[in-house]
Amino acid sequence: MAEKQRARVLILGGTGFIGRNLVHYLVKNELVAKVRVADKVPPQMAWLNPHHTESFSSPKVEFRHSNLINPASVDNAFADDGEEFDFVINVAAETKYGQTEPVYKEGVVRLSHNCAVTAARHKVKVYMEFSTGQMYSSDKPEDDIKANKEDCKCDPWTHMARHKLEVERDLENIPDLNYIIVRPAIVYGPGDKNGLTPRLIIGAIYKYMKEKMKMLWTKDLKMNTIHVEDLCAAVWTLCQQGKPGQIYNLVDKGDTTQGRISELVSEIFDINFDFVGSIMSNMAKLNMTNVVEDINDKHMAPWADACQRDNIVNTPLNPFIDQELLYNKHLCLDPARLTGMGFTWERPSLCVDTLREVLDDYIKMGLFPTSLLSGEVFYSQPVGDLVDGEAGEAGEDGEGGEADTV
Repeated sequence: MAEKQRARVLILGGTGFIGRNLVHYLVKNELVAKVRVADKVPPQMAWLNPHHTESFSSPKVEFRHSNLINPASVDNAFADDGEEFDFVINVAAETKYGQTEPVYKEGVVRLSHNCAVTAARHKVKVYMEFSTGQMYSSDKPEDDIKANKEDCKCDPWTHMARHKLEVERDLENIPDLNYIIVRPAIVYGPGDKNGLTPRLIIGAIYKYMKEKMKMLWTKDLKMNTIHVEDLCAAVWTLCQQGKPGQIYNLVDKGDTTQGRISELVSEIFDINFDFVGSIMSNMAKLNMTNVVEDINDKHMAPWADACQRDNIVNTPLNPFIDQELLYNKHLCLDPARLTGMGFTWERPSLCVDTLREVLDDYIKMGLFPTSLLSGEVFYSQPVGDLVDGEAGEAGEDGEGGEADTV
């Protein structure tokens, strides 16, 4: 333990969702002598919860304002009076979906290249690059889906993932870089804004409107997950035991599906849900841009109404889901490499308590309108059609649609 406590860690992008939880994990478990956080967003503006705020206030934690697209700023993030960092963990990137090619070229490829080249020059023990589990494209029937191992053929299915793959290949060509690549599944937990939280918000909206929540595709669509605390534990394990040049899937053992997520959201908010099935979803796919715009518009209006009622002027949360995430693409990862290292999960599968933890955290911070949870209908609008007036038709999985789809 004493040797681990002497470790010095640099977290690039450290005020983001994963970064803040890494800081908290390292400080809470007394694993390091120093953590430097480099980010363009200061902790005071990052919507940290009280536990994360306390960890960032530790004398072991230092924040350095950094724009990592700028090489000079990267140099400043690494500079530390002659003492090098043992572990550099890069969780910085443009994480919004649906952005343009130049945005990803700068915010993913250029940023990661700058950080990796600088890490090699400083000869850090381990440079860890966060990639994505969206590397394995598959829209096969659920019965034919097998969990993807790290050496499976890559066919990334989002724009961000395609640029992350470009980063992975770039790392191979940087001399003297002791790198490890991690590909996480959907990460959830305190501070999550873009993983499962939008589906929690949407569930609350359907409770608010007293409508059935209907979703594209089927209950068997793979949406594998990992709790952020298990992810942090896996990161630290890999810092100690990971092999340079190796790729590791970070995923729990629950084999989470869209059906399982929907069951838990339904349990939390006491709502009904259904799936429109593959036939109706493929019809929607023909006009997907307009369908997704209608879906998001339907959700945003009651969200804004509830925030106004609860006097929430500013919140990082919203129910928006990008079009890229609504296609029939399975996220199904094999954690065998991590398991082979003897790693054990504290939260091996998604459950209702861990989802409630996310919701309760935001409610306590005053960032989630409790009006959505009251069960009283404050908002009403006509139910939109899914595709050309056919939303009311019965889908593959059952009843006709009372509402738009997720």
